[in-house]
Amino acid sequence: MINLKKKVLFISSTGGHFVELMQLKPLFKKYDYHIVTEKTGNNIELKKKYAKRIDFLIYGTKDHKFIYPFKLLANCFLCLFIFLKVRPKYIVTTGAHVAGPMCCIGKIFGCKIIFIETFANMTTKTVTGRIVYKFADLFVVQWKSMLKLYPKAKYFGGVF
Repeated sequence: MINLKKKVLFISSTGGHFVELMQLKPLFKKYDYHIVTEKTGNNIELKKKYAKRIDFLIYGTKDHKFIYPFKLLANCFLCLFIFLKVRPKYIVTTGAHVAGPMCCIGKIFGCKIIFIETFANMTTKTVTGRIVYKFADLFVVQWKSMLKLYPKAKYFGGVF
């Protein structure tokens, strides 16, 4: 049987970004979806629930300034591997660390990028948001006040 659903990769860092991403869960049934996030002790049970529809990246935080660049570099290669395995047409992200490399890879391969700036920021840009804003096909903010910082963004309200 041929799957005619569009392939969509949903990606975010773990924690609050992932909680925001999972608010989009009702969309999963409409698409041939795949989820990517960082592997932590708190989310490993997702492998049981989503089986072959989820992949994990290395957990990293900028708080560890020496090791973070190495983890980010490793995640760039893992993102490329996952991208080539999944071959999505769309990438949807709520951001942070791991989302940036995947969005860049996706753009190089012609994917449509949908970036949802985090609900946590009402007055400042995120690092990933600053980068992806330049090439995202759709950039969404969850606060009207963020339209001043991202004038080409769309405001749809919060994901919660």
